[in-house]
Amino acid sequence: MRQLGSTRAVAAEIGVSQRSVERYRTGERKRPPKTTADRINDAVRARWQPRVRSRARKQAAATGGITVETRARFGYSAPGGTTDDGRFRRLTVHLPRSTRGACSTPATPGASDAQMRHIVAEGLQEVYFKDGGRRADDLEVELNDIDYIDVSF
Repeated sequence: MRQLGSTRAVAAEIGVSQRSVERYRTGERKRPPKTTADRINDAVRARWQPRVRSRARKQAAATGGITVETRARFGYSAPGGTTDDGRFRRLTVHLPRSTRGACSTPATPGASDAQMRHIVAEGLQEVYFKDGGRRADDLEVELNDIDYIDVSF
């Protein structure tokens, strides 16, 4: 109601009559049919989730960074040559705000899959493989096969 402004607009959004929306608001009717309840849930999620995600991205960019959990096959490029690691690695790594991957991920919500893969690989490369610059200076890491990936803010 706050976003659409009127019961008529809400009714048009979820495909019911204006009077039905008024009944739900006053509590005269408490449990809508399953199909209507599903449409209400879909409409609320479509309007609510982008705002929540945007707020979480901004907070992650401003404060704590992101946590990446993945099971993927990593490829490496180093001065000694290139190798494809023949096994999957399961990693759960917190990328602090100071790393490139953590700073870029929240800032690029519309990035393509390849761009996001590159951004996450950069972050994992800096924090996990290079250990913040303490080892493997010339190592380049890329994600080859991703089994799953979960990014939380």
